[in-house]
Amino acid sequence: MSIRIYVPKDACAIACGADDVVAAIQAAALARREPVEIVRNGSRGMLWLEPMVEVVTPEGRIAYGPVEEADVEGLFEAGFLAGGAHALRIGKPEEHPFLAKQTRLTFARCGIIDPASYSDYVAMGGYKGLERALALGPAEIIEEVKKSGLRGRGGAGFPTAIKWKTVADAQGDRKYIVCNADEGDSGTFADRMIMEGDPFELIEGMTIAGIAVGATKGYVYTRSEYPHAIAAMEKAIEVARAHGMLGVNIAGSAYSFDMEVRMGAGAYVCGEETALLDSLEGKRGTVRAKPPLPAHKGLFQKPTVINNVLSLTAVPHILADGGEKYANFGMGRSRGTMPIQIAGNVRYGGLFETAFGIPLGELINDIGGGTASGKPVKAAQVGGPLGAYVPTWQFDLPFDYEAFAAKDALIGHGGIVVFDETADMPKMARFAMEFCSVESCGKCTPCRIGSTRGVELMDRIMAGERVEANLATLTDLCQTMKLGSLCALGGFTPYPVLSALNHFPEEFGAPPRLEAAE
Repeated sequence: MSIRIYVPKDACAIACGADDVVAAIQAAALARREPVEIVRNGSRGMLWLEPMVEVVTPEGRIAYGPVEEADVEGLFEAGFLAGGAHALRIGKPEEHPFLAKQTRLTFARCGIIDPASYSDYVAMGGYKGLERALALGPAEIIEEVKKSGLRGRGGAGFPTAIKWKTVADAQGDRKYIVCNADEGDSGTFADRMIMEGDPFELIEGMTIAGIAVGATKGYVYTRSEYPHAIAAMEKAIEVARAHGMLGVNIAGSAYSFDMEVRMGAGAYVCGEETALLDSLEGKRGTVRAKPPLPAHKGLFQKPTVINNVLSLTAVPHILADGGEKYANFGMGRSRGTMPIQIAGNVRYGGLFETAFGIPLGELINDIGGGTASGKPVKAAQVGGPLGAYVPTWQFDLPFDYEAFAAKDALIGHGGIVVFDETADMPKMARFAMEFCSVESCGKCTPCRIGSTRGVELMDRIMAGERVEANLATLTDLCQTMKLGSLCALGGFTPYPVLSALNHFPEEFGAPPRLEAAE
């Protein structure tokens, strides 16, 4: 009987040599005449341990990591096929503190199942949400989502049920579900991980959304930098069709829904929903003025639901277990769980799914283990390249939309990038302006011209030229961009600039911040 070995096919694991590890395991097993079956799973999210190899034993799955090609012979000699002792032995993955502290709903299957296996997905509760959705019908599905308190996980935090109800009530001979998988924020990888590790969950979530609003076609819009995610999604869509879970009369019901993956060219602005729609239609991705809203006139001018991957993959759990149960997690208006991505200069980088409300400092210092460099943490940028820099004296901030907004900060897509004491904050502020100028679609003046003027101002400030006057101009420019930009690219660029200036003014040549000890 073959011994089953799991080696992730997640892009992070592959980048760390997982394919070479697989080849070495196959060669070592063949030489020893040990029958093995290698399953390419997704990642469990402990990225500093990738490639993490798991062996199925009578006691459960035993993990080893990070495994390099050169380690394989030693693992075989140590009896790792039976869970033997070795320096790289982790033990049962679910008992590792990083995983044991989590509340995994969206990522409950990721890293455990074969992403291409329909039977694996169903065996771990897959399609139970769709089954209940078919029994409830469109109006009750939306009501269940409303009870859950689910808000957009892409950054805006807009209530999902309101968006769905608007599309459901809109008139149109055809409606669409568009999944925004254009994950371009620095320090984020949750969308990629779920598409590579549990693609059926996204398919199920989009199908439920389609039934709820009367849409029959869905598109997953993702970036060209995600070839492994695209391959995993396309394979899962093919398998779902073969099992009657996509296409005409899904699961034997009266409803029909099908979907496909579309690849963008990697423009950051195409993460904005209307620019995404233009790109999806084959046009240059530029931001559309609102109104009309995409819910009324979206893709091909038809009513369209646009949701992020994490929003849509939360839906199967909400329908399977009930909206009220999901709403029991979280704090305030931020309900449910958030897959938080910990990255940057951090010791234990990875994906940590937990209920809203956990303090930022706990995520960085306790769960993330502080900096990889061993130097003190200086700040963390939360919410991507347009997120604010949160200083250490604000690390008691709970991970919650409203709590962050009250401090002029953003949760965004849940990415945290950690910086140690060597971080140069004026350079960080300049980068934000430069990033905006490079990525701007050019449609509105505050973003297109403002970001270029912002780079010039930062260059003068950093050169020590008329610092006080230029800082005043920079602050005024930021307010103009914040209030006058057509979309969040120009509107949010001031967040990293002003937070760096307000929290670390002495680095810009301004008087020190007296309240820094708060």
